[in-house]
Order: sequence, then structure tokens, then C-alpha cells
Amino acid sequence: MSDEVDQLIAAWRRERPDLDVTPLEVLSRVSRLARHLDLARRAAFHAVGLETWEFDVLAALRRAGRPYALSPGQIGAQTLVTSGTMTNRVDRLEDRGLVRRERDPLDRRGVSVVLTEAGKREVDSALTDLLERERIILAALPAPEQASLATALRTLTTEFDE
Repeated sequence: MSDEVDQLIAAWRRERPDLDVTPLEVLSRVSRLARHLDLARRAAFHAVGLETWEFDVLAALRRAGRPYALSPGQIGAQTLVTSGTMTNRVDRLEDRGLVRRERDPLDRRGVSVVLTEAGKREVDSALTDLLERERIILAALPAPEQASLATALRTLTTEFDE
């Protein structure tokens, strides 16, 4: 079985035999897979009228568990955006009725962002669709190989998470 990356690697080996292009065998495939995953994510989110960033914020709140509330700073840390960007995003989601702001009962100066029932329905629907699309992407790999791949990728990504 051969793919486009094999062709790309063969061409580089022909043109630059002085270089070890072995990293391309893994990372070019990861990059191409990431593009397909991005398209699947966008399609799943579009089906319920969400942008990727909207899903990311709503998903952070949903994962927090009841009462589905986090500070803007906590959401920003999970979604890797600045506080200014987070303020804008919360404003837009609040305008759509997907979140609401509440005073933090433990800190009068603080604000919590709370997932509304409408936001919960949308993020749950998008997640269900996304997981089905991801299952299709992974279908060519048996479950044990999926587990091995997850372990290998975890090994590579752990240092970036620290």
C-alpha cells in the first residue's frame, strides 16, 4: 500500500539524497491527517451552526461538569487565547444565548461564564456528530492499533503540554 507521502518522500530522496527525510514518513502523515480532522470538525460544527472557536469554549464549559461554569481565565487557558480575545468570544456567545455571565459568589469582583441549556444542546449535538466523523477517519485501524497510536502520539505531545 502506497500513499502520497510515499511519493513525496521518494521525490525528496531522489532530489536530496544527502538528507535523512525519515521524519516526513510520520509527520507529513500527521499533518495530512490533521487537515482531514480539521475538515471533519468544521463540518460537524457547521451542522449545528457553530464555529470551531465557539465549540472550543462551549466544550470547555461542558467538560467542567455541573454547574458548567468557569472563569474567563480558565476558559482562555484551556482554549489557548488571550483575555481580550476571550472577552470578545464570551460576548458573542452570550449574544447568541449559549452562555451567560454570573457574578462569582466567592469573589464579588470575579465573573463566571455559565453554559446555558441552549449552549449545552448545541455542544452535545456537535460532539456527537464529531465523534461519528472521527470514528470514520479511524475505521481503517483496528482498536488495538488505535490504542498503540494514541500511546505513541501521547509520548510525542506530552512535552508540549508541560
